[in-house]
Order: sequence, then C-alpha cells, then structure tokens
Amino acid sequence: MASGGVFLLIIMQLATSSVSLSVEGLAVAPSEEDGNKRLPIVISTWAFVDAVRAAWEVVDGGGSPVDAVVAGCSTCERLRCDGSVGYGGSPDENGETTLDAMIMDGTTMDVGAVGALRSVRDAIGAARLVMDHTEHTLLVGDQASDFALSLGLSGPANLSTDDSLDLWSTWRDKKCQPNFWQNVIPDPRFSCGPYHTRSESSRHSRMLQECGERTAARGSSQKGIGPTNHDTISMAVIDKSAKVAVGTSTNGATYKIPGRVGDGPIVGASGYADDEVGACGATGDGDIMMRFLPCYQVVESMRLGRSPKHAAKDAIARIKRKFPLFVGAVFAIDRHGVHAGACNGWTFQYAVQGHGMEDVEIHTISPHS
Repeated sequence: MASGGVFLLIIMQLATSSVSLSVEGLAVAPSEEDGNKRLPIVISTWAFVDAVRAAWEVVDGGGSPVDAVVAGCSTCERLRCDGSVGYGGSPDENGETTLDAMIMDGTTMDVGAVGALRSVRDAIGAARLVMDHTEHTLLVGDQASDFALSLGLSGPANLSTDDSLDLWSTWRDKKCQPNFWQNVIPDPRFSCGPYHTRSESSRHSRMLQECGERTAARGSSQKGIGPTNHDTISMAVIDKSAKVAVGTSTNGATYKIPGRVGDGPIVGASGYADDEVGACGATGDGDIMMRFLPCYQVVESMRLGRSPKHAAKDAIARIKRKFPLFVGAVFAIDRHGVHAGACNGWTFQYAVQGHGMEDVEIHTISPHS
C-alpha cells in the first residue's frame, strides 16, 4: 500500500476509536459513546464523602443534576462539614455566623444565589428559590432571609452555636488575630479596634503606608485561611445525558468583617457550568479568587480545547502571578466526565463518584503537581 494510503488508514482508525488525544494541553474529547461510560458523575471540593453520596443517590436514581446538587450541598450544611459549611461556624467579628450559597443550571444558564444570609440554615435551598421563583440572580442580607422565609423555608433560626461563640471569644482574647483590616489606625496587628483613618496627619500617613506594605506581603495563610476554616463545598453533577449543574455553600471566612461576602455566591468565581463544555468548582481565599472568576476561566479554556488538567492549572497560575501567596484550588470536569484539579498554597482534595465506581474516590492534588 502506498504511504499516502497507510496514512489515510491510520487517520480513519483514530477517527473511529475512543482514544483521547492531547497535544500541548489541547485535548481531543473522547467520543460521546465513550464519554457516557463515565456518566452520571458527581464531583465535589474536599473529602465530603457523605455529600457526594447524597448527590449520587439522586442522579443515579434518575433525578436532575440540580436536584442532586441541592441534595449534596444540603447534606454538607446539615453535617456542618469541617465547620466551614452550614450554621455554627466561621463567626464574623461580631460573633455571628452568616451563610452564602449559589446554584447554576448548566442547561438554561439560570442562577440563584444568596449572600450574608441570616436566620435561615438552608442556604442552598434559599439559593434555589431565587433561581426558580425570581428573575434575579443574587439576594443578600436580611432581605434574602425574609424572602426565603416567605417562601416556606424553616426559621428564623439561630446560626450560632456554643462552639462558634467560644471560637469568637478566644479570638477576641487574642487581640482579634488574625483579621482582615489594613491601612487603618490603631494597627490591626495588635488591636481589635474600633478602627479609623487619619489621612490628614503625615505621621499617620506614613503609618498607613507602612501598614499597606506589610499587608501586601501577607498571604492567605497569614489571614488564617486554611483547609479547616475555609472549605467551601463546590459540587458539580453531570447526569447520563450530559446535563450539568453546579452549586456551592459556605459560611465564609472566619472572623470576617460583618457584611463581607466572598466568592461563594458569585457565579463564575466559586462555580460555573455549561452543558456544552462541563463545570468547575473552587475553594480558598475568596476575596482574591473572585477577582479572577477562575471557574468561568476554566470552563472557557475547556471550550477552547484545553483538557481539564491544563484548564485548571492555567486558572490557578493566572491568580498566582498576581498573588503568589494566595491559598486556593479548583476542580475541572468536562461534559464527558474527565476531571482534574489544581491548587496553590495547600494540598487540595476533591471527591468523585461516577458510573461503574463502587463508592466515592478521593483525589489528592499537590500545589507542585
């Protein structure tokens, strides 16, 4: 056979096979038939095994991805996963726990979210009410709580516990360290405040400049952000028809300034989903990460042909170039169920359960991998 004929035969064999090819981070997706062998599938930040099992039970039983995401995130809220999801964790400077959540339907691109939610424990349920029953995307604060209660969610409820109040009291005794203030007087490294600015004084101006320089050099870990106090659950579910949804739930950063809302309810930051491509979930220092919309970046990178691994690593690298010491992570999953993760500043884990798997599997990602 002529060399041209041999080359044509090889191309035809590749075209009809289920081999996944990758060249410099650009992935040729497996065939639809091969991809569906992994579906349905559930993926979540961290080793939140019970949450993944709850979501898997729904989607494996024929439920929608949105229903499965709600089931998974609700489980984590009830279990208060790592103290950073649900009530009774991450008190703010006043000792109060507030909740953030978001849900996105990757088929319709509808989104519902709540931020700084008070008096309602079912944050992901409140987010779904926003998506299903309003034309809005995000409701916040007391008005979000009133909205959720008016549509039948349980409450009002106290979101603080003895443990969270003890944690806050200990923090106060340690002169409110760490905290999230900068460029204020008195020096937030040694005082609980109240704080104020004094820009009219040259002496104070120098102090503010020095304080700002110190703050710029600080990393997420110096703000107390780590796996035990900043573990947003971000979960994506893909059903056997490749329909996708993503959701998040968190009680935010411990000792945050009251009123702070992080990346948890921000679509494109903590999570993003599109049936045409796949999904992404994020966790970490939301105040930094939300500036880069890493999950939107991941999904759009996959849309342009990048593999989940390279899309995830690229999104983290973009943040790291500006904030080398930030702590955060993302998972990426394409519509065929191929998944990967990337992180910076900590060792990250994500959990997966999919078709053909006996139980949840935990994947560990090093910041150097």
